[in-house]
Amino acid sequence: MPAGFSVGGPQYHRRVTPHDVFSELVGQDEPVEVLRRAAAAAARVVAGEPGGGGMTHAWIFTGPPGSRRTVAARVFAAALQCQRDGAGCGECHGCHTTLAGTHADVRVVTTEGLTIKTEETRSVVLRSASAPTGGRWQVVIIEAADRLHERASNALLKAIEEPAPRTVFLLCTPSVHPDDILVTIRSRCRLVSLRQPPSAAVADFLVQRFDVAPEQAGWAAAASQGDVERARQLAGDPEARDRRAEVLSVPRRLTSIGACFDVAAKLEAATKLEAASAVAELDVAERTALERALGAGGTGRGATGAMRGAAGQLKELERNQKLRATRAQRDALDRALQDLIGFYRDVLVTSMRAPVPVVHGDLQAVSSAAAEKWSPESTLRRMEAVLACRDAIDKNVKPQVALEAMMVTLWKG
Repeated sequence: MPAGFSVGGPQYHRRVTPHDVFSELVGQDEPVEVLRRAAAAAARVVAGEPGGGGMTHAWIFTGPPGSRRTVAARVFAAALQCQRDGAGCGECHGCHTTLAGTHADVRVVTTEGLTIKTEETRSVVLRSASAPTGGRWQVVIIEAADRLHERASNALLKAIEEPAPRTVFLLCTPSVHPDDILVTIRSRCRLVSLRQPPSAAVADFLVQRFDVAPEQAGWAAAASQGDVERARQLAGDPEARDRRAEVLSVPRRLTSIGACFDVAAKLEAATKLEAASAVAELDVAERTALERALGAGGTGRGATGAMRGAAGQLKELERNQKLRATRAQRDALDRALQDLIGFYRDVLVTSMRAPVPVVHGDLQAVSSAAAEKWSPESTLRRMEAVLACRDAIDKNVKPQVALEAMMVTLWKG
């Protein structure tokens, strides 16, 4: 990290400057051009003019972490609702309400748990069959289509096969592999492939949009490996920088088999604490709101009886909150493993003398020392161990077990 790095207070406030909605898609020139043309064609459809052939009723947005798949879906939805011929101006009522999540004709299916429920999908699909109230488009965004339950996928497939005239489905998924999205759904959608944006583009975005100093923005963009949201977090949150530093100290702390288990336990505990902190405020607010709706604090036999009968609803809320905490911990673990992958990549790049910049420039001395000590083959084995850990956690292996197996391989090489 650059000496004297400090981002906070007024320095990190978002700039209020005019820009269209597509400016949120950093380093995605080709996909943006495709979406602009489609939005313009959609506007011609609304106006009853010829030339609407560039628009279709179902889209899939794919790309690696940091490519901003969900942002792409949301800004495209804003352009479809834009009142200035689909330009995505970012200033009209349609753009503002879509991006704010309050547009009556834009529905978002998301989940903070491990799967998207069938009931929720069916409900949104049913409502999507209605005509748009604003006269433009009825848009359904499914932010994590790879988390659709099998029955939920089937319900969505039927809607995509027989769409209403002005309904558009926007699905976000890491890939079009059958493990992520049904082949039958993929065959009925137009694909928009996003890429990991270049670090230079991310740095420029931080400078232009958030007033981050250029050197600081360059460091955050490189350390985030092109992930815009992660770069923003590293630039603005000292705790995020401390967590990153702790993760990147892992290779130096693996000195024995006992240390492997100790480091694994500490990393698992740290990510669990980070997840609990992230959801704690929302958990309390949700429980308070539900108890108030069920009559908590009221007097008399009626209020007491209502609270006794609400046990099932409170239990369901607790179950959903537990699933959200699990998802939050997995996300925290994934960020940590991404940082480790970046470190071992730096070691390999250095040992092979590849003409590419390192990810963690502030740890170049450490990665260079490791490159002198480890063979390229052992570094690759370490990278494979981190990837295997990610895959195991994704398949519901207990995080501590997956982390312990990874640490042992990282130590042995």
